[in-house]
Amino acid sequence: MLGRTANNVYWMARYVERAENLARLLASTYHMSLLAPGAGVDVKNWEAPLSLCADPSVFYDRHEEVSAANVLKFMALDPDNPSSIRSSIRFARDNAHATRNELTTEVWEAINQTFFELETINYPKMLDLGYQEYFDWVKERSHLFRGAVFGTMRRGEAFTFSRLGTFIERADNTSRFLHLKWALLTPSVSKPVAAEDYYRWGALLRAFSAFKAYREVYSVIIEPRRVAELLVLRRDMPRSLFACTGEQLAILTNLRSNAACTLQAAQTFNRMEVSRIDSILRSGLPRFLNDFIRRNSELNDMIGREFMLVQ
Repeated sequence: MLGRTANNVYWMARYVERAENLARLLASTYHMSLLAPGAGVDVKNWEAPLSLCADPSVFYDRHEEVSAANVLKFMALDPDNPSSIRSSIRFARDNAHATRNELTTEVWEAINQTFFELETINYPKMLDLGYQEYFDWVKERSHLFRGAVFGTMRRGEAFTFSRLGTFIERADNTSRFLHLKWALLTPSVSKPVAAEDYYRWGALLRAFSAFKAYREVYSVIIEPRRVAELLVLRRDMPRSLFACTGEQLAILTNLRSNAACTLQAAQTFNRMEVSRIDSILRSGLPRFLNDFIRRNSELNDMIGREFMLVQ
């Protein structure tokens, strides 16, 4: 496959995954804001998604205050914000259009229809629809896209680079999302969650579609230590860091087992495999997540150089 084509398919999948994960983050932030005990906490909740922007100062140049309405307009619908859901879907469609001949009709229609429907949604329409309904719609469209990829595409290089982009992006988003929310919830990892914090931790787990899984695995009241273990080290959780690194390694090994990026993925996977949650928490979860984010970004750069002729 040409490097340019591999790059387009890879980033198509990354942008769709990014849109879904941003919808998950904004939905969780909205639910947590409803439980915030004071205005200061509410502002901190809504400042968190802005830190994912390439240039958060753009938001402050346009808006006088950090509020639910302003952040949602900026992060969900603003076409001039390259980090918004709307921009992510537009970028995904641009990449899909550039490599249309490598995609099935179902994959193209899934992303093309999402783009045109999203272009008709403004903030009043989002209010009419409801925040949660809007976020659910974004997630459903992402699921439709991924289902079309998995269910209709030949297991060739286009399929492989699409899957690789998905898991690179998912690993990045899970680590950044958990980093943000962990800092906001400021847990005491040695004690059960207080009653007033139960719903905030529940909102965090639901953002990863992990609430039911938590109850199945632990069958106890929500504890920050176990939340971290579930989202970082559980191989059977599809959005955990361990699961994402495992998928990355399997895909890269299949592509080129002796490539530098494959060796990098193997190192990260091996580190995750021997890690234990208590040692991670003793050294600091934010520190661990920052290191993971750095290594995942380095892996992305190495993939670009190895397969896509990116300098």
